[in-house]
Amino acid sequence: MALLSDLINLDLSGRTGKIIAEYIWVGGSGMDVRSKARTLSGPVDDPSKLPKWNFDGSSTGQAPGDDSEVILWDPFRKGQNILVMCDCYEPNGEPIPSNKRHGAAKIFSHPDVKAEEPWFGIEQEYTLLQKDTKWPLGWPLGGYPGPQGPYYCAVGADKSYGRDIVDAHYKACLYAGIDISGINGEVMPGQWEFQVGPAVGVSAGDQLWVARYILERITEIAGVVVSFDPKPIPGDWNGAGAHTNYSTKSMRSDGGYEVIKKAIGKLGLRHREHIAAYGDGNERRLTGRHETADINTFVWGVANRGASVRVGRDTEKEGKGYFEDRRPASNMDPYVVTSLIAETTMLWEPSHSNGDGKGAAAP
Repeated sequence: MALLSDLINLDLSGRTGKIIAEYIWVGGSGMDVRSKARTLSGPVDDPSKLPKWNFDGSSTGQAPGDDSEVILWDPFRKGQNILVMCDCYEPNGEPIPSNKRHGAAKIFSHPDVKAEEPWFGIEQEYTLLQKDTKWPLGWPLGGYPGPQGPYYCAVGADKSYGRDIVDAHYKACLYAGIDISGINGEVMPGQWEFQVGPAVGVSAGDQLWVARYILERITEIAGVVVSFDPKPIPGDWNGAGAHTNYSTKSMRSDGGYEVIKKAIGKLGLRHREHIAAYGDGNERRLTGRHETADINTFVWGVANRGASVRVGRDTEKEGKGYFEDRRPASNMDPYVVTSLIAETTMLWEPSHSNGDGKGAAAP
């Protein structure tokens, strides 16, 4: 008698020639991920060859219509089956309100932006929760573990909770073709991080959304809930962010540190606009404590984890490199954050200057 696992793992490619394409899109809330599958007559290697597909927009808080953009290998069905990242449009071809990829693609296709080849590396933090209680994995029911300190990058059953899920996600992302560059346990027990990048332009958002989808699927299998809330547990516990590392060709070239300082100055001038776009509930996380800057103040520094924007010592020493925007929340939309950083630093020009922005307060 066949087991359910046997049927799930059936390899269709040698028998039917057909494949399954799992279409993925961002739901109406702007944070939930939706998907559904369809059968294709054979392997597909170009998104333009995939059929467009509609869905019940009333059930997702959206209007229907998917346009496929990115193809990745499916780590769940394996074989030649694929994951397809989509963006969504009205029947008249206009992007729906939750389609943030459309606007990001416009910014990244601007000639001035394309010429600079913007690289992004996103550090996605998240918290694993027990399904029935919504309390962090490994925490005593209704209680708390010992204070923070021994959990960051820790090993051991009394300090590290959920590593099997984390490692499964890591390998599944690599299998899919995502540029996942690492994982680590975070400061709060039950909280983890994975990094995507370096990725160029809009592909950073594509890859992070699919990596989130894969994580949701794996936690579904494990019977665990993944939370992207920026402050899942009140009190003396670290929140969850999505630090966004960024560089342009000019920043990576000789003399790039001056370009970096000018870009940071622009970010300081638009601090409020960026904060408004950097995720919901971020005011609970950006308090000036737990390795954050206060949400109402913009400050940057070298090797300063309490800054809004941090420059690494290697970048300062070599006079070129990248910087890290530490303000985005874990529930941010990567299309919004990456395109806004690119727009502010490469396309936007301030009407006045406040120098290099170091120590600048929000305007």
